[in-house]
Amino acid sequence: MIVDHLKTPYYAVIFTSIMTDNLENYSETAQKMEVLAKLQKGFLGIESARSELGITVSYWKTLDDISRWKNNIEHTEVRNLGREKWYQQYQLRICKVEREYGFKK
Repeated sequence: MIVDHLKTPYYAVIFTSIMTDNLENYSETAQKMEVLAKLQKGFLGIESARSELGITVSYWKTLDDISRWKNNIEHTEVRNLGREKWYQQYQLRICKVEREYGFKK
């Protein structure tokens, strides 16, 4: 689903990843992290797609909200597990969105 109800400005956290061959418990853990993120102050929405390259974009009101999410203890534990087990490589980018537009039939 495309998040299309946001009012600028807001922030986008773009998480791009390549997985290892070991995906044991990955899907369950990713779903749990999405549920937890939705409970965080300032969370606005999330979009995700995966093939060989995975891209997840989460949307936040402020940089402080992003920092609190990064420092959430449960998120930190899962991030460490991801480095050890699931991710071959990842890159994270934080962007301020000042303008947006879209199309929908």
